[in-house]
Amino acid sequence: MTDAAELERRTAQLLAEHPPADTDPADFLKARFDAGLAWVHYPEGLGGLGAPRSLQAAVDAGLAAAGAPDNDPRRIGIGLGMAAPTILRYGTEEQKRRFLRPLWVGEEVWCQLFSEPGAGSDLAALGTRAVREAGGDWIVNGQKVWTSSAHVARWAILIARTDPDLPKHAGITYFVCDMTDPGVEVRPLRQITGEAEFNEVFLTDVRIPDAHRLGDVGDGWRVAQTTLMNERVSIGGMRLPREGGMIGPVSKTWRERPELRTHDLHQQLLKLWVEAEAARLTGERLRQQLVAGQPGYEGSGMKLAFARLNQEISGLEVELRGEEGLLYDDWTMRRPELVDFTGRDAGYRYLRSKGNSIEGGTSEVLLNIVAERVLGLPSEPRTDKDVAWKDLAR
Repeated sequence: MTDAAELERRTAQLLAEHPPADTDPADFLKARFDAGLAWVHYPEGLGGLGAPRSLQAAVDAGLAAAGAPDNDPRRIGIGLGMAAPTILRYGTEEQKRRFLRPLWVGEEVWCQLFSEPGAGSDLAALGTRAVREAGGDWIVNGQKVWTSSAHVARWAILIARTDPDLPKHAGITYFVCDMTDPGVEVRPLRQITGEAEFNEVFLTDVRIPDAHRLGDVGDGWRVAQTTLMNERVSIGGMRLPREGGMIGPVSKTWRERPELRTHDLHQQLLKLWVEAEAARLTGERLRQQLVAGQPGYEGSGMKLAFARLNQEISGLEVELRGEEGLLYDDWTMRRPELVDFTGRDAGYRYLRSKGNSIEGGTSEVLLNIVAERVLGLPSEPRTDKDVAWKDLAR
């Protein structure tokens, strides 16, 4: 087991051999990965050293203090937060070595091909089909929707139906899809903000080699649960300083614009400030729990709180600003690589936060998950659990 002293030695050695001021950022990140300092809890040779996850923070802080570049985690968040842990758990050794290094370094952006027009909240009802040829390759046809970063992605994590004769949660298989395949068509979805960070993706006779399958045939739903749990943690459990996130801009406006203040707005701000701080501290506790194991259903609760607070805080900010809050800076059609809540104006935050209760699992579905799997309440009646997918009404 690698201890803190060994990690400190390796960090110092990395900085000595690759001084950040004189090293190309991409080369530094590659050297960091090869030194096992990318994510220290991963196995040796895969960016880690098999060290306790709790030691990562010290490595990150030491490198940041030395001016080392980071891998722009917001730009590659789907790869880091969703694809990587799934590949680590279910991938073959060849898959791990092929995908993890360029993913972490940021050479290859990932996206997620899960939701469909008829399978959003009920993801297991997905209809994208993957049929295996005699030679072993899979031919995929279907449509996916709400795909963040598809327009810049090199790879995608994809679930498709491989056996329609089984119930909907069975007969699903998990793949890695090449987004440069000629059968992959990405179309922008313009949102209420005017931007098109989301996309719809059409798959027409896309050929996926069996070597790009993650997990067993028909076991895709179980593999997808690892992805979804990590997604909720990455959305709702991000590390923030006090007054980080959406509560920051509205608190700043309150302090700097006393003429906008009213008693009622003060009461609302105090309530939301306390709730935001409680959510931040809960996220810290969740991350500490992750040090000892896999993400659990606590991530669903955090994601629920994240969505509700973002919407309520952004609504308060618009109300506080009055007529100014109704203005919007730019309706230009753009295709950004990431969502920048704090870098835009109040109108953008208000409009964009409406998607927080949909993306990463709708709030309604997450409430069911918390009720049934965290609180142990009786599950809702489900009449389709044992019915073959092909026989379901659509």
